[in-house]
Amino acid sequence: MLSGCDRGWIEFHRRYDRLIYRCITKVTGRFSQMISAEDIREIYGTLILQLLSNDMHKLRSFDPARGNRFGTWIGMLAINAAYDHLRTIRREPGRGSMMEAEALSCDGSDPFVEVDRKQREQVLTDLLRGFSAKDRQFVALYFDQGLEPEEVAARMRISIKTVYSKKHKIRTRLERLLHRDQLAA
Repeated sequence: MLSGCDRGWIEFHRRYDRLIYRCITKVTGRFSQMISAEDIREIYGTLILQLLSNDMHKLRSFDPARGNRFGTWIGMLAINAAYDHLRTIRREPGRGSMMEAEALSCDGSDPFVEVDRKQREQVLTDLLRGFSAKDRQFVALYFDQGLEPEEVAARMRISIKTVYSKKHKIRTRLERLLHRDQLAA
């Protein structure tokens, strides 16, 4: 294992994974309201990373002459890693579970949708600067407010045929201007 042989690590995991997880869950079991399965995997990953870091310093520091078995020593490292993780969590501000986070909702609109809407509105405002006041009024009534053609015709004192014709002309002009601006960018 110390020489970096894959077989050594496979054997290590075969022999000690259950022990490591058992030691971690023994410590974290009393804190089930704060600890999730993700935290247990994180503790395990942190322990393995500690074993590998600094040229495997922790693994190399094991001394069987002290009277401990390797499994006991690995178990102690797992317990210490679990306590370290709990201390880290205690220092963090209160956090909820992922289930609580998913259940959170907001009465306001999605901020991304809001930004997109404002950007589109700004693009439209820029495009409409070259339009006449009557055309801008038409865009506001028909496209923005979504009024029916009959109502637009009544408010602007134009015929319904003119509403359809104006709608087509304005849409075509906007598409052409937008396409031109996209090509320029």
